[in-house]
Amino acid sequence: MKYVCLVHFDGAVLDALDHAGKHRLDVDSVGYDEELKAGGHLIAAEALQAPQSAVLVRVRDGRLSATDGPFIETKEQLGGFILIEARDMNEAIRLAAGIPLARLGTIEVRPIYDIPVRK
Repeated sequence: MKYVCLVHFDGAVLDALDHAGKHRLDVDSVGYDEELKAGGHLIAAEALQAPQSAVLVRVRDGRLSATDGPFIETKEQLGGFILIEARDMNEAIRLAAGIPLARLGTIEVRPIYDIPVRK
């Protein structure tokens, strides 16, 4: 079964890291991706640019609205995702616990919903 691990963290915590700390986190993150890949668990992994680069898109009553954002009242923002294959939620949680940013933020684990397609 597929699971997405949504990586949330407080940007101020990352900003407080010195250059060596940021580099170590990057190296550890890429290394863990390679470990997941070698174990047959990694489907895709991407880091996201800062929340300030986001645009929020809504369509209401047929009208498109695009707003710079996000304007969420929380310290932690979505910073990336890792799409994995796991036997069950317990294995997905175990794999998510190895994500280096779990030490600084929160990893939200969600099963992927397979949309049934009518033929």
